[in-house]
Amino acid sequence: MKPPIVNCPQCGKIVAWETGNRYRPFCSERCKMIDLGEWATESYRIADAEKEDEASKDEK
Repeated sequence: MKPPIVNCPQCGKIVAWETGNRYRPFCSERCKMIDLGEWATESYRIADAEKEDEASKDEK
């Protein structure tokens, strides 16, 4: 059976999702570290559910 094919979340390169790829879902250590850096500098954030509820109440 062929492993699933995915796109690297950082650069978009096509990557096989298999145990031999130790950086999966990324294509390389470089892309993995770039992504980690984005989280570390808080460029990526998970939305706060309470703030979303307040914002939707304000719109009404």
